[in-house]
Amino acid sequence: MNSVVRVFLVRLSKTISLSAFVLLSIAGCQKSKLPDGDPDQGGLALADGFEAVVVADSIGKARHIAVSDDGFIYVKLRRPHLGTYGNVALRDTTGDGKADDIQYFGTYPSRGTLANGMTIHNGYLYYSSELVLYRQKLTPGRLVPDTPVDTVLIDDHEHGTHWHITKPVAFDDQGNMYVPFGSPSNACQDLSNSPGGKPGVAGLDPCPELELHGGIWQFKADKLNLRQKDGIKYATGIRSVVGLRWNAADGELYAMMHGRDDLFMLFPNLYSRWQSAVLPAEELLRVQKGADYGWPYCYFDQMQDKLVLAPEYGGDGKITGRCEQCDPPLMGFPGHWAPNDLLFYQGDQFPSRYREGVFITFHGSTNRAPYPQAGYFVCFVPFQNGNPTGDWEVFADGFAEVDTIVSTSDAKYRPMGLAEGPDGSLYVTDSRNGKIWRIMFKGDRATFDDQDLASMEERKSRSNLRTPDEIEDDLQRDKDQGMALNYNLYCAPCHQRNGEGAGGRFPPLTDAQWLGNKERLVDIVLQGLSGEISVHGEGFNNIMPSFSFLSDATITEILTYVRSSFGNDLPKIDIQDVEAGREKAL
Repeated sequence: MNSVVRVFLVRLSKTISLSAFVLLSIAGCQKSKLPDGDPDQGGLALADGFEAVVVADSIGKARHIAVSDDGFIYVKLRRPHLGTYGNVALRDTTGDGKADDIQYFGTYPSRGTLANGMTIHNGYLYYSSELVLYRQKLTPGRLVPDTPVDTVLIDDHEHGTHWHITKPVAFDDQGNMYVPFGSPSNACQDLSNSPGGKPGVAGLDPCPELELHGGIWQFKADKLNLRQKDGIKYATGIRSVVGLRWNAADGELYAMMHGRDDLFMLFPNLYSRWQSAVLPAEELLRVQKGADYGWPYCYFDQMQDKLVLAPEYGGDGKITGRCEQCDPPLMGFPGHWAPNDLLFYQGDQFPSRYREGVFITFHGSTNRAPYPQAGYFVCFVPFQNGNPTGDWEVFADGFAEVDTIVSTSDAKYRPMGLAEGPDGSLYVTDSRNGKIWRIMFKGDRATFDDQDLASMEERKSRSNLRTPDEIEDDLQRDKDQGMALNYNLYCAPCHQRNGEGAGGRFPPLTDAQWLGNKERLVDIVLQGLSGEISVHGEGFNNIMPSFSFLSDATITEILTYVRSSFGNDLPKIDIQDVEAGREKAL
């Protein structure tokens, strides 16, 4: 080797070494910029190498979340703060991971309590009430947008007591916007003749709801003041969607569909209470143009791994029938876990196995009685080339802070929204107390493997994650007596065993305004109740089905139990009160 070549190689070696040193130093600086996790990880259980810091607490009932390139955090609130502001903006100015600048903004109308949707697209912050999608231009370096509020989309249907009208939004890379229009019923029953409570009611066939609901619509993203008629029905057979995302890795739209409820209550001759608690699946959908995912005619059974015919259309839990022609989900999760957001991870802070995989927040069940309520965790599903490459995993747990969740109100926190920060941190919101966690990876990405996940895999045996044993996990077994038996059978799935209900969905049974008047109380049970109401100052806008199919004696027992339980001390209901109410209703 001549001297010229030798000198060149030495200099090249030094240059490479210096470059490597610089890159390692930059990587180290980036890692060191991550704040310390809380000593207790914010109460969360995480895999080895992960840490969590509580960014903020008690900011209001937090729903979806977005994080800007500046690291500014934007959160959609379920109800307006102080009755005025629907959003909150947060930032950490000291680098300790804690938000020290918290400002509320957004004075738009927000009907009811089901407002969702917060995302950033092309420099705009998008957020929604139940019926309207708005946007504001973000100004780099400015936390709270002070630009005009544009009205993007108005849902102008006469919804009345529509259950599933939230407006999450997603954008593709071709200038299109996607918005779901959910459906109000379990399976398109004829609610005008049987208000949802009578067992065995058949579904309408064909289902008229599918014309304008039960699907996802596509719109041009550069238009304002849109109505549903300005878009096209992109996919159908989708009952209810709260989590909706475009996956840039494979150029496809994804959604988490909430499954239907009340299999046992509506078809006790076909389903047990155990089946009703664990079925049907919550579905991960790759939403493709022209696809039909089966609702209301079909539901997905994750244990049989197939779509089966709904009982409203002649199904018995096994028959597939017309469902063979529908598009199945990518994956089915246990019933009633309430998937409220999903996010495809694009960062490189986490170990490489998380890259392009999907995180899912399971908000937690309300209607699994008499079995433990379940969900209440953040899930991860590894992905490659647009398909899951393994089973679902427990990514973050411990939100509920109790192992056996008997009633929804037992859970201290309920995970809701997901966002990825510019440094690859994962942000999670809580819808109950308004807490925000930032989850970071501080371990060795190169050596992270299944050993580090072992503790999370073990958590699948906990009551909020395992499939309950039909006998041993029945919380009512050998406990219910007398009047409590029928209350827990017919009422607890919504109002919960402790009578505290589920915030925003089912009201508590502790308000004398609703319980004190015997005649009105009997009318509600016999005729049902719809429309927006207020209980203890909280708004509810749902359907209370008629329970007129119950005998007068059973209704008498249930209402007497309610009026003498949950802290109530009201006189009993007499069977004559129920008889008079039934005669008046005829």
